[in-house]
Amino acid sequence: MISSLLIANRGEIAVRIIKTAKQMGIRTVAVFSDADSESLHVTEADECIHIGPSNVSDSYLNIESLINAATLCKVDAIHPGYGFLSENYIFAQACIDADILFVGPSPETIKVMGDKSAAKSLMQDSGVPIIPGYHGEKQTHDYLYKSAEKIGFPLLIKASAGGGGKGMRIVNCLTEFSESLSGAQREADSSFG
Repeated sequence: MISSLLIANRGEIAVRIIKTAKQMGIRTVAVFSDADSESLHVTEADECIHIGPSNVSDSYLNIESLINAATLCKVDAIHPGYGFLSENYIFAQACIDADILFVGPSPETIKVMGDKSAAKSLMQDSGVPIIPGYHGEKQTHDYLYKSAEKIGFPLLIKASAGGGGKGMRIVNCLTEFSESLSGAQREADSSFG
């Protein structure tokens, strides 16, 4: 049973998690950056702790700061909310390594599902019906172009390791394919490397 929960998120999602946790009799800890010291999620929680400057990569996405905050506040569990941390197997594993329950899937599941190609292969191998598509290793323009011709239109180009809609393009016809592929690749590269 969870008796104390750190919410590793902010804003409306943190407020909703706090409200539900309180209804369940769970003590809540909100984290906040310099920019959010007076935010609603901070005032609604039973306890709050500062985790860094306003830049999210230095605060809300800083795994070390979040684990340190959870340890200092002696919580049983961390809820990532939604977004990048909920999809970050390294964060889930860091919670486990710190003997803190991660509210979400296992690191292994997050890792497999984070790679869209691996996830689609897993679903296919498990007998889950999937829409036609290509999710293989061969990623040259010509091969993907020919695959698109075979699949038919409309189709969706999706970066295999992307998230949040980044690196994704709807392609309605073959003449849109090359430009859409290049755009998806650029966006995925700049967002996820």
